[in-house]
Amino acid sequence: MELLDESDPGAVGGYPLLARLGEGGMGRVYLSRTVSGRPLALKTVRAEFGREQGFEERFAREIRNSDQVRSPWTPAVVDYSPVGQRPQWLATEYVAAPSLAEWVRRYGPLPEPCVLALASELFVALGAVHGAGLAHRDVKPSNVLLGRRSPLLIDFGIARAREDSRHTRTGGVIGTPGYLAPEQASAGESGALGDVFSLAAVLVYAATGRGPFPRPNEEFSPAVQLYRIVHQEPNPDGVPTALIPFLRSCLAKDPEQRPTPGTVSVLLERLGGRCGTWPQLLPEALEIDLAVREEEAHALISTTVRSPSVLAVSREPEDGPAAADAGTAVLPPSDAVRRWVSSRTGRVVVGTTAATLMATAGTFVVQRFSGDDASGGTPSPSSAATSLPAAWAGAWVGTGPGNPTPESTKGTPPSR
Repeated sequence: MELLDESDPGAVGGYPLLARLGEGGMGRVYLSRTVSGRPLALKTVRAEFGREQGFEERFAREIRNSDQVRSPWTPAVVDYSPVGQRPQWLATEYVAAPSLAEWVRRYGPLPEPCVLALASELFVALGAVHGAGLAHRDVKPSNVLLGRRSPLLIDFGIARAREDSRHTRTGGVIGTPGYLAPEQASAGESGALGDVFSLAAVLVYAATGRGPFPRPNEEFSPAVQLYRIVHQEPNPDGVPTALIPFLRSCLAKDPEQRPTPGTVSVLLERLGGRCGTWPQLLPEALEIDLAVREEEAHALISTTVRSPSVLAVSREPEDGPAAADAGTAVLPPSDAVRRWVSSRTGRVVVGTTAATLMATAGTFVVQRFSGDDASGGTPSPSSAATSLPAAWAGAWVGTGPGNPTPESTKGTPPSR
């Protein structure tokens, strides 16, 4: 987690940005929050990608795919940018956890019991992806989060329906070299069994600190990586002996020779890997890392939620999007108030000094309050007048331009 600098906006889509979580080729990911203080990971897209022909459709597909997969092993989609808005963004449930790539680079490979538990959880996660009719197509260490209650599979940016194996562009190879299935590397074709191969490659990385095809301390080009994936057998050096036959079967060149995610669960149980054991097997260093991340996020969110602020609300005026820099915007003393609505749920957002708005099934009920609650809790009702226009009182009905699917607790793992 890094502090914001002058290159970072204060808010995106009406959500205040609190810290930078990471940066990649597509854009940046920030820590944000809802008005009530729910932590969010807000992914923004670089402007140059937003101008590419067809990118908006691909980004919309990522959102749809992420929202389709409802399981404890994938973060829940909370909100996203309406069509045509720049910058484009996607807000999901925030998980205060390192990626597998980050963890292994810093602390080295995971112990064998953790690798078995990780495998059990992530193959169930793949089952949820495939059960939604999708193939992930970019399973790699940086797309696995080592959450406290379960590992999570993230980033559905290139996922497609399982029956659709087309290239993004003619002759292109989709995915990350080193973790592609042979059929994906050679012909661009990938489906559920390609994900099995990629996840097995990720598990080799978790156990050894490298992928299945390089030799220790060896560096080579992506082209060499792709050649080895297609033509050479995986290198088992450093893999726990009990895991070698299992991982070899998942890394078979012929997809039809690989076990399905359902079969994998049976094989892992025979090795002692069971879904639900992950929380009890966390290394002590990971427990400490998670606690630090959770405390940092809690401190940032608590500070901003308790600070007096007023967010612009409801529909945008003709002169452009609502201003919500750093989560604050002053309501002008007239009825020509700037208003903002959550693009996904249609929920009207208002700061604590003006009003609390309640939304159920697209109906918005405005209640008047005055003063700030210093404790950061729910303001107390009052009959005193506020700056909220009288015309706003009553029920508002409607949906925003985003996905109208009701919010759920799909990101919260069940009790095990």
